[in-house]
This record gives sequence, C-alpha cells and structure tokens, in this order.
Amino acid sequence: METPPELEAAAGEQDEITITNRQYDEEQVIAVDFGQVAGQPTLDIVGETAIVVIDGAQFEFGIPTDANEVKINDGILTIRD
Repeated sequence: METPPELEAAAGEQDEITITNRQYDEEQVIAVDFGQVAGQPTLDIVGETAIVVIDGAQFEFGIPTDANEVKINDGILTIRD
C-alpha cells in the first residue's frame, strides 16, 4: 500500500507531521502523527476521500484502494490494509 501523495506533501511542508510505514505478517499500517498542535484531529470520509481537520488546517487525500480501515486514535491517523 502506498502512502497517499497528499499526505507526503503535507509532511514535507510541515516539520511536525511524521509518517511511518510498518509491515507486519499479514498487515501494512501507515501511521501519520500530526505532532504537537492545539487541537485533536478529526476525520471525515466522503466516498473515497478522507478529510482530516486539525488546528484549522485541512488535509484531503484519496483513500488507497487496498485500505480496509482509516481512523484516528489518540491523535494518530492510521491506514490499514
């Protein structure tokens, strides 16, 4: 599963955003940490697009076709296949 280019671009523009890719036996996980910000990120899914809003900034990205789960937990966005 590829990291959505929109998230890679956001991480490249903002030092506090980090992206980690993990491969487990049967699962791949992309974790996006938005860093120290004033508020908690929220997630909305509209069709095949995920929208994350955090501290007044909005990040939209196409959900990878092989993703089975997209959620935010404790301020970390995770995409699992």
